[in-house]
Amino acid sequence: MVRILVVEDFTPYRQFICSTLAANPDLQVIGEISDGQKAVQEAEKLQPDLILLDIGLETLNGIETARRIRKLAPNSRIIFLTQESDAEVVQEAFNTGAYGYVLKARVKTDLEAAIEAALNGKKYISEGLVGPMRP
Repeated sequence: MVRILVVEDFTPYRQFICSTLAANPDLQVIGEISDGQKAVQEAEKLQPDLILLDIGLETLNGIETARRIRKLAPNSRIIFLTQESDAEVVQEAFNTGAYGYVLKARVKTDLEAAIEAALNGKKYISEGLVGPMRP
């Protein structure tokens, strides 16, 4: 069972992600967070296998959230789910140690592959984005 923490500030989208994950019996959402600072605290406490992390969060943006989580939950693998497609932001996301970068518009087609890649220690990036590596 893969334990997942979902960090997304837009409630309807967070619910969509959780319902998408619920379709796979091997995935378990162990927490839903809407704020970066709280995500850091919950990641340290829960030590999830995987964290699905938005970049545009309140109180602490997703990039800084990921940096802090890496220190407190080093075994948790991070996949960014975002609308941000700027190459510098993509690079910065991977510089935090993230395993994936998925555009929100491509979640239906990319999320499962991104999760599988991350769990196998590989990097994943949505098609059409410029980043440090391609699957």
